[in-house]
Amino acid sequence: MFSPGAWLILSGAVASSLVFLLWPAPARSGRAFWIFSPPNVKLYEAALDNWNAQHPRPAEQTHLALIHYQALERRLVAAFTSDAPVADLVETEGLLMARLFGGPVEDVGFVDLTDRIRAEGLNDAIVPAAFSQWTTRGHIFGLPHDLNPCLLAYRADIVEAAGIDVGQIETWNDFRRVLAPLIQDFDGDGRPDRFLLNFWESQRDLADALLLQAGGELFDQNDQLTLASEANARTLAALVGWLAGPERFCVDAPEFTAGGDRMRLDGTVIASVLPDWQAGTWKNYIPGLAGKVKLMPLPAWTRGGLRTTVWGGTAVGIAKAAPNVELSWKLAKHLYLSPQIAEQLFRTTCILSPVKAHWELPVYHQPDAYFSGQRIGEMFIAQAPHVPARRSSPYRQLAMERVTSALIALKAYAVAHDRFDSAFLLPEARRLLAEQQQDLAARIARNVLYRLP
Repeated sequence: MFSPGAWLILSGAVASSLVFLLWPAPARSGRAFWIFSPPNVKLYEAALDNWNAQHPRPAEQTHLALIHYQALERRLVAAFTSDAPVADLVETEGLLMARLFGGPVEDVGFVDLTDRIRAEGLNDAIVPAAFSQWTTRGHIFGLPHDLNPCLLAYRADIVEAAGIDVGQIETWNDFRRVLAPLIQDFDGDGRPDRFLLNFWESQRDLADALLLQAGGELFDQNDQLTLASEANARTLAALVGWLAGPERFCVDAPEFTAGGDRMRLDGTVIASVLPDWQAGTWKNYIPGLAGKVKLMPLPAWTRGGLRTTVWGGTAVGIAKAAPNVELSWKLAKHLYLSPQIAEQLFRTTCILSPVKAHWELPVYHQPDAYFSGQRIGEMFIAQAPHVPARRSSPYRQLAMERVTSALIALKAYAVAHDRFDSAFLLPEARRLLAEQQQDLAARIARNVLYRLP
């Protein structure tokens, strides 16, 4: 019934399966801690050396493993759906953990930390918004590593040389008006060679951060889709005027790229929305900006409005498969609640601890030469209590992609009609978002395992 080639393939499959099943896998003693962020390696290695010295029993020793983000995602999905091996503790990012919330809440592969957090008063010690990404249907599955407030970074050398006072900027409209003289055509080809803000319709995470700042959200408190909210539609209609038309002031200068960094160094883009972790990335990877940049609160969408937003997020979760959950919980607190580790984390990455008591540490109140002598810790602390919460959903990433698709289509609509004012674009923004929400809602409804309260 099979050709010789088919028999060869089948024989190879059987042989490889037998080798896989019979080959003795080396068992590593102790406990595993998986992370995905390279900047945290040295910090955690030092902390684990201290932990292991205090816990000499082999079963309590903990070793660190740095795993690429996509590989970590595959490992966790495999572990929580087919009982593949998993570490005792896993440090993961918000969208990845949310993906693991796609089934019944009792089947989430991480330990429910809700009672522990409340019993030990951590829900009061930590900024409440820090828990939002790690919460589904009222249950908390991660101890937050950070809070990630955002400020606006700008080329102070260029702005101040032009005699511009950023103190006049309170709203995004002020931002465009006050800094407009800096949009210049240096080569005389009729097109600007300098822009005011790093933002483009393809920058999904930044678009999400701007929607959150404007009061928009993708899900309500009952985890129902709210893509088509009026706040989201108005924000998208306004963003198109940032990206195209006669008053365009944005350019695509992607983070983590040589081209984007070159644009920042050359002054092609004046300002960027900067979460605390990105401030650390700039210091470590764009040293040429040292002493040329400053931070300020984000311009608000309306006067008196929010002057910050949130972008990113990391937490540690304890796998249900961990043989000693209480010891894992103790280690998680050792890593995330320690003032010494919080201090080193800020020194190396500029990440602000979400533990409010740590904000008194001297490290947060020292001038930073990279940011022109500003006390950036104090600036992030000032905005930390105002960071907006995010509804966690296994479909949040899909929802963010749908909003991005709507923004791309809305920009194309504006270009086709040569109209870029918000009033004209608002009805189309409503239609596009409603269309995306309807389609995504139908796809979500197919998951019979994801039960909402």
